[in-house]
This record gives sequence, C-alpha cells and structure tokens, in this order.
Amino acid sequence: MRTGAPYSIVHVMIKAKEKSKAAKIVAGRSKGAGGASVAPAIILVEPQLGENIGFAARAMANFGLSELRLVAPRDGWPSEKARNAASGDPVLDDVKTYLGAEAAIGDLNFVLATTGRPRGMVKPVLSPESAARELAARASRGERTGVLFGPERAGLENDVIALADAVVTAPVNPAFASLSLPQSVLLLSYEWLKTCGPDMSLGRATETDGPAVEGMDISATRPATRAELLGLFEHLETELDASGFLRPPEKRPTMVRNIRNMFHRMGATEQDIRTWRGIVASLVRAHLRPR
Repeated sequence: MRTGAPYSIVHVMIKAKEKSKAAKIVAGRSKGAGGASVAPAIILVEPQLGENIGFAARAMANFGLSELRLVAPRDGWPSEKARNAASGDPVLDDVKTYLGAEAAIGDLNFVLATTGRPRGMVKPVLSPESAARELAARASRGERTGVLFGPERAGLENDVIALADAVVTAPVNPAFASLSLPQSVLLLSYEWLKTCGPDMSLGRATETDGPAVEGMDISATRPATRAELLGLFEHLETELDASGFLRPPEKRPTMVRNIRNMFHRMGATEQDIRTWRGIVASLVRAHLRPR
C-alpha cells in the first residue's frame, strides 16, 4: 500500500453536499461516451459459494464497480445466499452469466487474470496498484476491460489465464499467501477507486456528520495563535515557579524549553489552549483549597 502525505492538520468545514458531489465523480469516471461503462468488469470463473459471490459484489459496490459477470457458478444463478451476503447490493441486479470464460470476455479489449503463484507463462505481472493504473489508462482510451477471478478451491486454470493479457498478483505474506475470492475482488476494487477517484472522501457521510478526510479535522476550532500559546506558557510557568517545579534555578531554562516544545509538537488548537489554561487554574484552586 502506498503511504500518503505526512499527517497534517486539516482546517476545512466538510458539508453534507460533498457526499453527492463525490458520488457524481465516481459515476462520471465510470462512464464513457454515450453512457457506456469504462470501469472494468469483474468476472468470477466457476465460483463455488453463493456467499462469496455476494461478498464480492458488496466489495465492488463499496469501491465504485458495478459490472459483475459469472462463469458457470457451481450452484447456479440466481442465488439467495448471494443476495443475503450482499445486503441488498444493487450490483446483483444486473449480473450476467456465461457458460465459459471465452464468452464472458468476448466484448473486452483488455483482460487481466488474478493468480497467487507463478504459472510458467510469459506474461506481464502487475501488482493490484499497477493493474488499476493500467485499467484506468485503457479506459481513458475507450477500451473495455475486465479482471478474471478463479474458483475458491484452486484459482484460475492455466487455460483461462492464457486468455488474459497480463496477470495480477498481490504482495502477501509468503507463509500464508492465499486470499479468499471476496478479498481478492475487494483489493482490486479498492485500487481502482484510488486510481480513478483520488479526491474521494473517507468513510460514510451522513446529514449530521460529513465524510472523513485524511489528517485531523479541526473544523470546530482553529489552530492556536502564537499569542495564545505564549499566554499559556506564562500562566503555566508562573504556577510551576510557585509550586517549586522549575528548580534548581540553573536547570529552569532547559526545563522551560522542553515544556514549550511539547506544546509546539502537539499542534495545539485554540480549544486546546483554553482547556489547558482551565486545567492549570483548576489545579491551583485545588492546591489552595483547605483540606
């Protein structure tokens, strides 16, 4: 997984209308000219469990994919178990079924196959992140793309992988490298959304609580000014002198610098300063109160 920018304070008010704006971004980037889908089709080859189909569809919906194709599902289609696992996910409303993988990819220009181990084939190998970038680049040129996922027990057969232009392999723990079918779909779908919707907000937005943003949301307050920090330092250091904490005198300058640096590192807000001054005042009152 890529690492983002350094953790920073974000001073912005998130409003509920951004939820609909973000949804439009995904919808717009998932459609090409004439409304045709440019997002990759997710193709499950001979899936064995209805529950896994449902969980895979749910993962697709989480990250903006909507076209699910099934090749010879073992227990047939439609599947009540799949619908229960998907929790009402609309992806299952438009599922297409095929008898073979060749038919399922017949209208596609570029196909990837997922596999967790080398197959002795001379094909480009992509990480999920690189695969998402390649899919997005081809989509921008109007190509139709898809990703093949194999059955739960053993993955894709070599003959099916041979139909693909490249293979996708995830970086995993070598001692336990097997991903479940829904996990694999979720991983690829997540990388697709990161590539095609980099401005998407984090988490779920509600009418009373906007979506999360990376960093620290201090929209209910603001960063403290230097004057406010200096006022806190004067208040705190006065009381620490009175209590005898800043002793011996020759160590006082170093102790004061260390205390001040602690507050500078925390990136204090105006609310933080008021809270700290209240704490200091409360401790002083408690110390002076008769026991």
